Amino acid sequence: MTLYIGLFVMIGTCFGLLSFSNRHLFSEGPSHESAPGSSSHWSSWLFWLSLCALLWPIMLLTGLNTLWVLAKRRRRNDPGADPR
Repeated sequence: MTLYIGLFVMIGTCFGLLSFSNRHLFSEGPSHESAPGSSSHWSSWLFWLSLCALLWPIMLLTGLNTLWVLAKRRRRNDPGADPR
């Protein structure tokens, strides 16, 4: 059982490290990063990693939903697209 919990947290931490720069796709955080030297930058990293480590399946579904909505919006605004 400990192996499964450790694996879950490790996958979530990797997901958090890979998705930090795209937090806006998960409806979390700003669309641009703050200055790298500020203390809020490190607290943002820590918060994002802890959030993703524990809730990465929900965050993954949220990100997929956002990508789907953005693709649908892009298709609707594309003048050469099929109007369906």
